[in-house]
Amino acid sequence: MNTIIKKLSLAGLSLVFMSSSVFAHGPTPQRVDEQIIIDADVATVWQQVMAFDQLDKWHPAVESITMQDDSTRIVKLKSGGEITESLDESDAERHYIGYRLLTENVEAMPVSFYTIGIEVEAADKGSQVIWSGRFYRADTGNFPPENLNDEAAVKAMTEFATSGLEGLKASLEK
Repeated sequence: MNTIIKKLSLAGLSLVFMSSSVFAHGPTPQRVDEQIIIDADVATVWQQVMAFDQLDKWHPAVESITMQDDSTRIVKLKSGGEITESLDESDAERHYIGYRLLTENVEAMPVSFYTIGIEVEAADKGSQVIWSGRFYRADTGNFPPENLNDEAAVKAMTEFATSGLEGLKASLEK
């Protein structure tokens, strides 16, 4: 009888461990929402933001931009590596631009996919620029290494957004 109970207990324990792996899941969407006030009118700020081929003129992390066509750019980063992005929307009336990652490069940016929206609005003193990003970590498996997990993706995307906004502000307020 004891042997039967031990076997049943081991079988039950095995089911618990197996069922926990059934509930494991891949990555969840992450987000970054940053904003900055720039002492310049909306039209002036929008002219900088909407120029999809000019990101390297104001983003301090971007070395150069190469356009593949009117809506696809290769972004060469100063830290090394390239990422390819595609323009999804440019709305002059709303002062909004939206784009997404086309070709991942986890060494350059620890994400597997992202969409970014940048919007310019009137503010009390100039313009408010809002940078919103939605993304997934680089390693989409259940147990990613530290350099490719959610925290690494959030950190990298937040730093990219904040440095971009600060660079935009500096370029317009000089």
